[in-house]
Amino acid sequence: MKAAPLMRALNEHRDVRQSLVHTGQHYDSNMSDVFFSQLAIPAPDVNLEVGSGSHARQTAEIMSRIEPVLLERRPDVVLVYGDVNSTVAAALVCSKLLIPIAHIEAGLRSFDRSMPEEVNRIVTDRLADLLFTPSADGDLNLQAEGVEVGKIHSVGNVMIDSLIRLLPSAIASSKDGLPDQYALVTLHRPSNVDDSGTLQSILEALLEVSAQLHVIFPVHPRTRQRMATLGMNSTNLHLLEPLPYIEFLALQRRAKVVITDSGGIQEETTYLGVPCLTIRKNTERPITVDLGTNVLVGQDRNKLRSEITKILEGKAKPGVIPPLWDGHAGERIAQILCQHSPQ
Repeated sequence: MKAAPLMRALNEHRDVRQSLVHTGQHYDSNMSDVFFSQLAIPAPDVNLEVGSGSHARQTAEIMSRIEPVLLERRPDVVLVYGDVNSTVAAALVCSKLLIPIAHIEAGLRSFDRSMPEEVNRIVTDRLADLLFTPSADGDLNLQAEGVEVGKIHSVGNVMIDSLIRLLPSAIASSKDGLPDQYALVTLHRPSNVDDSGTLQSILEALLEVSAQLHVIFPVHPRTRQRMATLGMNSTNLHLLEPLPYIEFLALQRRAKVVITDSGGIQEETTYLGVPCLTIRKNTERPITVDLGTNVLVGQDRNKLRSEITKILEGKAKPGVIPPLWDGHAGERIAQILCQHSPQ
């Protein structure tokens, strides 16, 4: 979702040649292959096929497998996206090989070092030569950390580029079998699903929500695995397999409310104007709270219940679309990359 708009924009520059490396960090076909198809991304030039593992093992595997690819291809710049293990692994290898790094979605901070993604963000931003931020808070965070202002470029949100491009397909998709009103749920953060007591409490809260509103819950593989160990009766929750992007986007735009712990979904709901309740105490995307439709409820069941009531009573938090979330972030990044390319 983040790479597709920039790859498309760079294709318009005839003197640019791109190589796409897929680390294989996301290895479920519904969570990887179908995204390539729907987003019209070409088949990867290289697939590292890393798969799952602990943070240390996965990061190490990506580093060891991507190094020979970089040595063979000698790129002028490597683009890394977001905050996953692939991001920091590639940045570390590039830094030691003296290959310039461009970080797309730079500067985001939750200020919570217990999140593995926060460590990945901080390390990647320290190593990057070009930092492309999606919102003003990213600029401020990087400046506060001492990053040179000339390295920071405020370009908007590439994920919103993908959303805008595929929204017509989502609008046209069938809504057969969908209730008129429903809550859409996603849940995958380790802090929410790895501890049995925490996960059980969240599921109990969702069952309470289901007494007021249908609950549709596409279940992430790691979450489904943890749920199976609890033995809870979840028949009142409409559990689905992970969905392709367009189908999920269609569910999002029609939802009465989205309940999530995903960073990207906080952004998408803000653009769509759909109320979002985030089951986290903090967010690396505060603009979705300050300007958008997002409300942090943490694991407070009473707050979740009260916010659901407000939404059902027509008193949902209003929001506006942040600056530069206009579908052209990829084009801005491509232009800056070409200006910084070797002569």
